[in-house]
Amino acid sequence: MTLAPGSDFEIELRPTETPLPDEQRVRQMADPGFGRYFTDNMVTISWSAERGWHDAQLHPYRPLELDPAVMTLHYGQAIFEGLKAYRRVDDSLALFRPWENASRFQRSAARMAMPPLPEAAFMGSIEALVKQDQAWVPQNREQALYLRPFMIATDVGLGVRPSSTYLYMLIASPAGAYFPRGLAPVSVWLSEEYTRAAPGGTGEAKCAGNYAASLVAQAQAAEQDCDQVVWLDAVEHRWAEEMGGMNLYFVYGSGPNAKLVTPSLTGTLLPGVTRDSLLTLAKDLGYSVEQGRISTDEWQAGNANGTITEVFACGTAAVITPVAQVKRLGAEWMIGDGEIGPVSRRLRDALLDIQHGEAPDSHGWVHQIT
Repeated sequence: MTLAPGSDFEIELRPTETPLPDEQRVRQMADPGFGRYFTDNMVTISWSAERGWHDAQLHPYRPLELDPAVMTLHYGQAIFEGLKAYRRVDDSLALFRPWENASRFQRSAARMAMPPLPEAAFMGSIEALVKQDQAWVPQNREQALYLRPFMIATDVGLGVRPSSTYLYMLIASPAGAYFPRGLAPVSVWLSEEYTRAAPGGTGEAKCAGNYAASLVAQAQAAEQDCDQVVWLDAVEHRWAEEMGGMNLYFVYGSGPNAKLVTPSLTGTLLPGVTRDSLLTLAKDLGYSVEQGRISTDEWQAGNANGTITEVFACGTAAVITPVAQVKRLGAEWMIGDGEIGPVSRRLRDALLDIQHGEAPDSHGWVHQIT
């Protein structure tokens, strides 16, 4: 047993004594997909009203044993985050803006009446797991180690109230392309029947219930031969908000005069770390950037007359994913030539260059681990 020191937080290290054999790990990492395989270890930290955060351990990856009446199964107090560890060109390991994920995790907890995890505990858990399982961090530029911090309510009982005990967990998974076709552009269905989030709801929180509520609309998109659903606002059902679990960007014009517009954060959208990074990175590359509102009619007309030249979604898992085709009730249209556009590609390459150490980090976004 050893202790992994944090700034003011320590994690007891009890890693597995039987890690996956090297040849099996290498075989899994050759084609990891997304969320199919998991590393040898995980981290857990408990919280109770009496003791606060305690019993932080890194231990073998293993199943949970839960009482059937545990409150998270009945009332949905469950939140999560998603970030990646990157193997850089000098073979060091680094994270990208992890303190933003730590902050959003705290905001999600507050919205769901859960205790906020201190940033030192969040960062310490990630650093400990990445260092322990660093053999699982891929070498490929198009791959990374996906990290999934999450927290659930653990009280046993059926009374409707906030739990008085919680369990924080961190697992990790080598990840390739989020979509099966990699960087291939996707088709989207504009959901005018279902709503992801309403004003005053949980749209800004990364809580499990938001994703459960999205599945019926995603199934509807699949019925329309579309890869993803695009959410519209809950009031008028005409303003584009998000694609699935990712933020959207619209490109007006082309070349050095291109302008990027992303839907404003209204309280119903998730404030994505990648979205925020691209607001800055696009300016660095000389593009004009705005946050505003884009109606579905403006989207359709803009693609028809060529003023909107590219559309892409962005997020930690998929980085940047181009949108090629849009369908809605009574209409469908293509975006550009149906391929990834030059602005989307340039932004994606620039972001990956910073994350993998192939370009300078002028904004202090990279957090070195080794």
